[in-house]
This record gives sequence, C-alpha cells and structure tokens, in this order.
Amino acid sequence: MKSVFISLFLVCGTAQAAMGPFDVYEQALRNDPVFLGAIKERDAGLENRTIGRAGLLPRLSYNYNKGRNNSEATLPDNRGGSYRDNRNYNSYGSTFTLQQPLFDYEAYANYRKGIAQALFADESFRDKSQALLVRVLSYYTQALFAQDQIDIARAKKKAFEQQFQQNEHLFKQGEGTRTDILEAESRYELATAEEIQALDEQDASLRELGALIGMPSVNITDLAPLNEGFATFTLAPANYDTWHELALTNNPTLASQRQSLEVARYEVERNRAGHLPRVTAYATSRRQESDTGNTYNQRYDTNTIGVEISVPIYAGGGVSASTRQASRAMEQAEYELEGKTRETLIELRRQFSACLSGVSKLKAYQKALVSAEALVVSTKQSILGGERVNLDALNAEQQLYSTRRDLAQARYDYLMAWTKLHYYAGNLRDTDLAKVDEAFGPMAGK
Repeated sequence: MKSVFISLFLVCGTAQAAMGPFDVYEQALRNDPVFLGAIKERDAGLENRTIGRAGLLPRLSYNYNKGRNNSEATLPDNRGGSYRDNRNYNSYGSTFTLQQPLFDYEAYANYRKGIAQALFADESFRDKSQALLVRVLSYYTQALFAQDQIDIARAKKKAFEQQFQQNEHLFKQGEGTRTDILEAESRYELATAEEIQALDEQDASLRELGALIGMPSVNITDLAPLNEGFATFTLAPANYDTWHELALTNNPTLASQRQSLEVARYEVERNRAGHLPRVTAYATSRRQESDTGNTYNQRYDTNTIGVEISVPIYAGGGVSASTRQASRAMEQAEYELEGKTRETLIELRRQFSACLSGVSKLKAYQKALVSAEALVVSTKQSILGGERVNLDALNAEQQLYSTRRDLAQARYDYLMAWTKLHYYAGNLRDTDLAKVDEAFGPMAGK
C-alpha cells in the first residue's frame, strides 16, 4: 500500500511540475527583463503629466543672503571738502516671492505635451504587456513543435532502418537490389539531419523561454504538451469589419502612435509660443538691512504685489526656425501613424484569415493522416503481392511522417493566429492566454 501511495505521489508531482503557457507567463511577469524594464519606462513616462502641470501652478521661492562688508566711503565735509570713512558692517537680505502665470502659452503647451507623453507611456506599456503574451506562446509552441519534429524524425529513422535491414537481407538472398538498400540508407540519413536541426531549434526556443522566466534553460519535459483532442475556438466576433474597428480603436501600438503625434503637435505649439507675450502675477515680501552703501545702517521691509508682462520682440529667427523644425517632425509623426495603421490592418487581416482557414486545414490534415496511415499498410501488403516496389513503401512512409508534421504545425499555427488576432485588435488579455492554456496538458498514454 505504501509503495502504491509513493507511486501516485510521484505521478501527481510530475503532472504538477509541467508548466502550461499561462504558468510561463506568470513567471515571465516577475522575471522577464524586457517587461520589467517596460514597467520602469511607463512609470518614468507618467511623470510627464506632473512635470507639464507644474508650469501652470504657482511658484514660491525664498532667497537669503548675509555678508560682511569692508567699505571706504568718500563723504563731503562742512567746509566744502571731503573726508574718507572706513566702514566695516554686516549686510542682510531675505525675499519671499510668489509667482502665478496668468498667460503663458508655452507653459500650457508643455502641460498638454506632458499629458500626451504620459498617455504614450501608458499605451506603450500596454503594447509590451500584450506582446509578452505573444512571445510566451510563440517560444512555447516553437519548443513543442520542435519536439514533434524530433519524435517524427526518430520514428522515420526507425522505420527506414528496418527497411534498410530488410532490403539488405533480401539482397543477400538475391531477391532485392542494391538500389533499394541505398534508397533506404539515404532516407535514414536525411531523417538524421532533420533530427539534428530540430534539436537545435528546440534548444534555442527553450533558452528563449528560460530567459523570460529567469532560468538558463528549460527542459522540454517541463512543458505541458498540446492535447491530442485539441479543437479550434469559436471566433467571436465572426466578421472582419468588427475586428477592423476594434484594431483602430484599441490597438495599443496605434494608440501610442496617436499620442506620439499629439506630443509632436504640442511641441509645435510650444515653439510657436516664443512669439507670444507672457503675463505673470507676483507678490514679494522683502527685508533688507545695509544692503548697499546707500542704505548703510538702514533697514527696509517691503511688500509688493504686481503684474509682470514680458513681450518678445526678436530672437534672431530662432523661434521661427524651431517652429518649422517641429512642424516637420509633426508631419513625420503623421506619416508614421498612417504607415503603422496600414501595417497593423494587414497583419490583422492575415491572422483573421489564418483563423478561418486554420479550421479547414486542421480537418483536411486529420483526414490526410488517416489516409496516409492506411496507405502505408496497403503499400506494404502490395509489396508482398508483387504489385509495389520498395520505393513505394519509402514514399508512403515519407508521406505519413510529412502529414504528421504538417498537422502538428497547423495546430500550433492556428493557436498563434488566434492569439495574434486578439493582439492586433488590442484586446489580448491574460484571460485569453488562460483559454489557450486549457488546450495544453498531459497527453494520453504519457
């Protein structure tokens, strides 16, 4: 009884150790340096809102000075002459100043620019958050597909090795040909090369996953495989026009580009403000004692309230040049937004079509797999009856394994297309990855 309990514990522990895509994503949130850097980038960008607002708020300053003065004054005397008076005295001054902009278009433009910069940082972070979901699933499925290719390549090697031994045996008995042996040997070596390539691809994908979760590498046994009974998802909404509108409204890349355009627009306004006057209300409270030689041994307490108007007249043409430069940058941002919009909509359409065609492709490959398996059996029987030759058997085996590979790739491609469709539409969330995660788990018989 005790041994049975231990076996069950080990089996459960192994099952729990396998990570699905959502488990990898949760670890990536804590360890991926790209995502962690994006958090800091967003936090820094959000401060632009406060920085921009500061230019519209009151500014309070305090100035204090105290010094020791050694002065020699030449003063007139009562007889029409003059005399020298050596003075050694302390001077003192303190000033409180309160300033409030009443009209400062540059400060207003900076304020609106700061808001746009903060929104840009927020949308850019949303884009990188969703991109992390895509990266996790991409590396995850690449590693699993590489494992499928490895398994297929090893199965091919085993089958071709058996065929090689059989052909060699028939050749020794005088019933086969040297060509049959060479053909089987050639197919075996090609399968070996495919296995090596798949191993390299898997190693790269596992290292990418490890980098996301803060580990040197991940073992393929740590990943939950795709269920054999995986079925496609219901695509909602079902029409492309709705996805089109979602992308234009919600796509974070386009949203950040729009905010980048706003930043450029208010940069133009900020430079244009160099031609406009500034009006500032101010209040000062000043206390001075022996501030200058004329106020020796005198103390003044002065309170002032007033309005200051500053009117720029000429700055060497710099204001006009800076405005033109900012205008060209704004036009560049407009073209970049248009280009990014076109690129996003093209990708959106591609992924939408891939989701629709993926359903039909999966059904076709599943039927093709059944047919390929039956063809292998039928071909082997025909060879025994003298109706087929060795090359037909090798071709049937090759077709079977190619169909298995294509079916595996079609399943992963469909999952990626479904995920990227939501990404380009701007509504990819962790709940969507959790839905994809349900398609992964222990395989039957493993």
